[in-house]
Amino acid sequence: MSEFQRDPLLDFTGKVALITGAASGFGALLAEELGRRGARLVLGDINLTGLQAVEEKLSAYGVEVRAMACDVSSETDGAAMVALAREHFGRLDIAVNNAGIAPPLQYLEEVDEETFDLQQRVNVKGVFFGMKHQLRVMRMQGDGVILNVSSMAGVGGAPKASSYSAAKHSVVGLTRTAAVEYARHNVRVNAVCPFYTLTPMITDMQAPEGATADQMRAVFAAGCPMKRLGKPEEVVSAMLMLCSPALTYVTGQTLAVDGGVSAF
Repeated sequence: MSEFQRDPLLDFTGKVALITGAASGFGALLAEELGRRGARLVLGDINLTGLQAVEEKLSAYGVEVRAMACDVSSETDGAAMVALAREHFGRLDIAVNNAGIAPPLQYLEEVDEETFDLQQRVNVKGVFFGMKHQLRVMRMQGDGVILNVSSMAGVGGAPKASSYSAAKHSVVGLTRTAAVEYARHNVRVNAVCPFYTLTPMITDMQAPEGATADQMRAVFAAGCPMKRLGKPEEVVSAMLMLCSPALTYVTGQTLAVDGGVSAF
């Protein structure tokens, strides 16, 4: 990836970046974009087969990368990813808590306890456990960047996605609180909040009974001023900017990448 022309705004040369949910979607694409800009990577995902494919692809381009199976709902795994970064690279500059899951579309009264609890375990505890161990290292270093992946469902209502919305609102709360607590240690904490984007979370989503997948996505797109769903690379571009070494005065923010939805 030597053809990349360095730009001070997006030069990650030598930075150590940890990404959860790196086997596909935003995580895999962000890993590639950071790697081609000089970052050394620690990648985790519960999908070990997909993760190994990403690791092999990046290694072939000369990116320094370590990967491990990671269930973010386990604090042990969250701590192990941070330990892997320190063991192999000696530090942790960037942590992206990206791993998450989406439930079936249901009205709130139809959501069972198991569905609600699973959202809390993966989408909330996964971020909390990761940040808990990432922040300790960054506080000791005196610098660092954490980026959490929330959602537009985390800053507003999300019809038929109540358990997901509750979890993603929690991610925003954790982000803002950590940003205030650790600002004095030169640690920045932000969140990205995408609208519906064409990642596996959406493309693999089962359509409600009586509708096709295309019809379901058309309904999602109709709620956006741009009248289309987001592209993964559009969201990852925003993620890169929030991780930029140059954005040293930006913390505690929830950036909507939503095609204008939040302008209403």
